[in-house]
Amino acid sequence: MAHYVDNKKFLEAIVEYRSKVTEAKLKDKPKPIVSNYIGECILKIATHLSYKPNFINYSYREEMISDGIENCLQYIDNFDPAKSNNPFAYFTQIIYYAFLRRIQKEKKQTYIKGKMIQELPMELFDVQDGEDSNLFHNTYMEHMQSNHQVDDFFERKREQRAAAKKAKSNHVSLEDFIDTDDDPSDDMENLDDSEN
Repeated sequence: MAHYVDNKKFLEAIVEYRSKVTEAKLKDKPKPIVSNYIGECILKIATHLSYKPNFINYSYREEMISDGIENCLQYIDNFDPAKSNNPFAYFTQIIYYAFLRRIQKEKKQTYIKGKMIQELPMELFDVQDGEDSNLFHNTYMEHMQSNHQVDDFFERKREQRAAAKKAKSNHVSLEDFIDTDDDPSDDMENLDDSEN
């Protein structure tokens, strides 16, 4: 079965690129540009990963792909052919986590927009001029506020972190109950004295 990225050719291209980078460092020259083949491979990996069922339906899929490519180019020097001969897996992992970060950013922005719509005072949109000012109001904003559901994911996360922090600060260890100043043999002597 033919794969969309040939891992052996990809590895050879990465090794060749790394040798050019090393050579440029030795000669105090600027870092060389990534070859077209490496760029095509990274683009193919990002594009194909975005077709997976857990990523396909996001409206900002193009931004996810762009983030993945950017992160791959940022961390391309960290790939060490001496440790691994699988650049496909390395870059797939980088792109995967770039996708997750973009989804988190977008969810946070959606949450902020939703909260702003919900908490925006309607008085700001009321008409102030004329006798019939009480009759006119922004029905669109009223509709958005009454029908807009905000995912409280970030509020739940914040509450969970606060609860975990509180539990950690209230955590009592076994050492709190052990008196380290006294010698256990002293307790035995006190016990013997009380029996007499």
